[in-house]
Amino acid sequence: MLSPRPAEQYAGPWFPEPLLTDPYEDPERSVELADSVSMAALLLLERLSPLERAVFVLREVFGFGFPEIALAVGRSEAACRQLAVRARRHMDAGRPRFEADRREREKLAARFFGALREGDVEGLRELLAADVQLVGDGGGKAPALARSIIGAEKVARMLASFFPLLARIEVTLEPREVNGQPGAIFRDRDNKVLFTLTLDVLDGQIQTVRSVSNPDKLRHVGPVADAWAVAREANQARRPTD
Repeated sequence: MLSPRPAEQYAGPWFPEPLLTDPYEDPERSVELADSVSMAALLLLERLSPLERAVFVLREVFGFGFPEIALAVGRSEAACRQLAVRARRHMDAGRPRFEADRREREKLAARFFGALREGDVEGLRELLAADVQLVGDGGGKAPALARSIIGAEKVARMLASFFPLLARIEVTLEPREVNGQPGAIFRDRDNKVLFTLTLDVLDGQIQTVRSVSNPDKLRHVGPVADAWAVAREANQARRPTD
C-alpha cells in the first residue's frame, strides 16, 4: 500500500507534469490537442532528439510556420521540414490510439470514479482492459501508490482497497480532464493536492491508469499536501479494522 517512510530524493519513474487546462481555452483546439498533451504522448515526446522535439512542439502544438521555426531553432526551413516529418513518424509509431468520442470517455470515467469511491472491485474490473497497467511516479519524494501493477483483477483490487481507506481520513477526489484525458485530482482534508490520476481509454476500456504524486510536478495545480503525513495517517486508520 502506501509506505510511511520518506526519501530525500526523487526515486520514482519520471512522468511529465499533469496539464489541467488548454492554454488556448478553445474547445475545438482542445480536442485537436488532446492526443498531443496526453501523458502517453508527452512520454513519447521525451524520446525525440532536442531538435525534433522543439520543431514538433512549435509546429504541432503552437502552429508556427516553418520560416518562424527555422529562425527559432537556427536551422534551414528544409531541415526543419525533415525534422518535423521524422518527429511525426516517431510519434505516430509509438502513440496509442485514444477513444475518439469524448462523451463516451466521460461516461466511462464517471463509472470508474463512482466504483472507486465505493471500493467496488467488480465495478472497476469490468471497466479495465485485461492487460490494464497501473503505474505511478511515487517512491521518492512521495509515497508509491503503485510502481507497476498489470492485470484487471490485480489493478481493480488495488484501487478498490486504497480509496475507501483514504476517504476515512477525508481525502477527496475531483474528476478533471488531465492531459486531455479523463482524470482526477486527489486532495487532503485541507484541500491540498496529493496526486492526480489519468485514464488512457481505448475501445471502451481503460488501458492505463497513471498516478503523478511527485510534489515538484504538482505545485502548478495548487498547494501540495504532505503526502508522507497522509500515508502515515492512512496506515493508522487501517489498523483497527485489519
